[in-house]
Amino acid sequence: MENNKKYCFLPEHSKIEVILFCFGCKIFMCNKCEKQYSERCKNHTKYKCDNNNQKDTFIGYCLKKNHLKELKYYCKQHNILCCAQFITKIKDEENGQHSNCDICSIKDVEKEKHDKLKENIQKLDNMSNNLKDKINKLKNIFEKINENKENLKLKIQKIFTKIRNEINNREEELLNEIDKLYDENYFKEDIIKSGEKLEYIEITILLKNVQ
Repeated sequence: MENNKKYCFLPEHSKIEVILFCFGCKIFMCNKCEKQYSERCKNHTKYKCDNNNQKDTFIGYCLKKNHLKELKYYCKQHNILCCAQFITKIKDEENGQHSNCDICSIKDVEKEKHDKLKENIQKLDNMSNNLKDKINKLKNIFEKINENKENLKLKIQKIFTKIRNEINNREEELLNEIDKLYDENYFKEDIIKSGEKLEYIEITILLKNVQ
């Protein structure tokens, strides 16, 4: 709807801009009328027109001068809400501007938007579930990778533990062999020396007997 300036409903105040719209009386009032009709309208719902730039959809009524009807229709071509006088077949300066347009009721628009909202919510829900599934799959992949890493580390530890044990065992074997060989050679050397000494004594004795 166009945001035109609104003027008081009383002919004598027709050049004074309005400050209120009374839903009970369906009239625009200027500041003078507000005081005049305050008692009669005290229990009515009022819309304050501070700057005359509020859109009609905020109050649900068409604020076009001489319309003051509920906005019950929607013009698809112009993407705008309309009251009955905008879609009437009677065309003049204020009526029938959207009589040849593609019109539907607000209830149909509400249902369409509601269905679309439900569809979008379902899509979001499906996307959320898919995202959760993908996150869980990624978690499983990372857990498997971590498990493989720990298994590999354990295998390496076992291999090197075995290698260290083999080295230690071999070291001990070599040391024992060295001890054994050393001990055997040492005793043989003593025997040889003892034999040489006995042989020398025997030769000496024989030489003495010859003389």
